Amino acid sequence: MAKRVILAYSGGLDTSVAVRWITEEWGAEVIALAADVGQSSDDDWETIRQRALAAGAVEAIVADVRDEYAEEFVLPALQANALYEGKYPLVSALSRPVIVRHLVRAARAHGADAVAHGCTGKGNDQVRFEVSSRALAPDLEVLAPVRTWGFTRDDAIDYAHAHGIPIRVRKDSPYSIDENLWGRAIECGIIEDPWVEPPEAAYALTGSVANAPAEPTQVVVGFEHGVPVSLDGAALPLRELIATLGVTVGRYGWGRIDMVENRRVGIKSREIYECPAALALVLAHADLESITLERDLLREKARLEPRYAELVYDGLWHSPLRAALDAFVGASQRPVTGEVRLRLEPGRCFVAGRRAERALYDYELATYDAADAFRHDDAAGFVRLWGLGVETIARRQGPPE
Repeated sequence: MAKRVILAYSGGLDTSVAVRWITEEWGAEVIALAADVGQSSDDDWETIRQRALAAGAVEAIVADVRDEYAEEFVLPALQANALYEGKYPLVSALSRPVIVRHLVRAARAHGADAVAHGCTGKGNDQVRFEVSSRALAPDLEVLAPVRTWGFTRDDAIDYAHAHGIPIRVRKDSPYSIDENLWGRAIECGIIEDPWVEPPEAAYALTGSVANAPAEPTQVVVGFEHGVPVSLDGAALPLRELIATLGVTVGRYGWGRIDMVENRRVGIKSREIYECPAALALVLAHADLESITLERDLLREKARLEPRYAELVYDGLWHSPLRAALDAFVGASQRPVTGEVRLRLEPGRCFVAGRRAERALYDYELATYDAADAFRHDDAAGFVRLWGLGVETIARRQGPPE
């Protein structure tokens, strides 16, 4: 059994209990590592660090990985327009590999022989933590105390109280929340019934449509080589741009996802997500690609995008295929420079305009007005040759039935 463990620490119930449980049941020293990936919290990071120490950690570390997460994980997924099952922009899935990267670094720095997580046995995150850990450090043991101890939520709360572990959660707290700068995931409680409409109290990043501003507004997102760089002409670092756009879009009650998704472990799960900035940026980015990417490249990229999303969802960020797809996506982004104008109305966000200096949209070719430069006489020969195959079949074998 491991002697020193680096635990991915959120400050929540399960990981706080895990600190003490690992120490008492497995006799290992625990170093808690909390990663700031842009999540909001009622507690500051020093309070969370002190909570880990109070639970029994020999050391507690806070790693600010917000810019790293935005630029090295969120951005590639955005450029791939990655939406799992066509809907979910991979909020939780994207944050796990960056957290594991820092778990492994801490293990090397502190001489640990294991890393640990607080995931359950039927969720996706156990796969993401463990597969990423084995990809980056196959020599480290990976521990999953929550899969071992068999506690219910109430059991874990009772254990925390019995051992003097400071926690904020209550037995009547209805939801399990995971959040980072790319969005927010909501589970448990009454929303586990897929027939029940999620209550407004479950949401935090998006307002209700009834309370949205009555007057529509517009926001212009600027891109350089596929990277969002500005809002309404004001340059912003990616992390700040995501946060600012999320507030604006969320006020209009747009960016919610209610879906029954297929987990990696083979079960269907009803999930609620709030991703106003993520969905708006994917919408804008894909639209800008429509006028800057050549047809075959655009179609092939669209064909590969669901596979990219599946890899990330399934915990295979650190895989040769994901790296190879990143190379393809990265090459495709060279001409993706321009601006997209998003219009916001209560409960709606849609593209109202797009422009790019190197756009493949040519007005003189597309227009039917006097500026038309298209050589219409060339079309007759093109159409005849295009249909020559089916014409030959009809003459020699008869029309299709």
